[in-house]
Amino acid sequence: MLNRAQYLTLFAALFLFLALYLGFSTTPSGQKIVERSRALQGESTGFEQIQKDARAHLNTAQITALDALEQELTAAGSDADQIAVLKKISGWWYQQGQMPVAGGVAEQVAELENTDTAWSVAGATFYNALRGEQNAVLRTFCGDHAIKAFESAISLNPEQVEHRVNLALTYAENPPKDNPMKAVLLLRELESKYPENAAVYNALGRLAIKTGQWERAIQRLEKAMALDPGNPNTPCLLARAYEETGNKALAATYSARCQTQ
Repeated sequence: MLNRAQYLTLFAALFLFLALYLGFSTTPSGQKIVERSRALQGESTGFEQIQKDARAHLNTAQITALDALEQELTAAGSDADQIAVLKKISGWWYQQGQMPVAGGVAEQVAELENTDTAWSVAGATFYNALRGEQNAVLRTFCGDHAIKAFESAISLNPEQVEHRVNLALTYAENPPKDNPMKAVLLLRELESKYPENAAVYNALGRLAIKTGQWERAIQRLEKAMALDPGNPNTPCLLARAYEETGNKALAATYSARCQTQ
């Protein structure tokens, strides 16, 4: 799992992943799971192959557990039951550390439910996978699908600013070759449109940290803190930024707040 400083606005979506995909379900759209599975499996990246490769690294006990879940999926009679099992399968892959597979299954759920929450969960799972993935093929797969998921969430709920912030963070993690500044441009546009949104300033602070612009990071993060003092991520980011500028006192203060959030 990511630490608090890495979550940023994605913390909320990942919290939803853990809550929804490890025990809860919502009303399905009525579409068939097999159609969505085939759509993923037909890609050049090969989601089916990604699943197969991940399965090959499982031990006997893990295979037994996965087989039981897949049998449960086969036996599920209604769309609602199938979606509930798919969420369990996605959560199971997540717990095994196989984030691309967890994201792929979460995307199947999002296709069926077609809510901005479900798409946000899928996007956050793919983003989590992208951050920890070194394989170029898997990075492309996760990055492309995170973008698709967050864009879908935006189309369903355009007023939810966090979806747009998460899309920008995905571009920051995997910049387009033809537009490497896309994340910054998106966030600046959001800053202009939503000048009182803490998530935007948290994301801008994160980008400043990524590029070593510590004073700029502090400025943006302090504004985020003023707008949303209860945000669990801002103190962690500020602790690092102040540490890098040599302000040990403030670094210690925010570090303590980070650990108690």
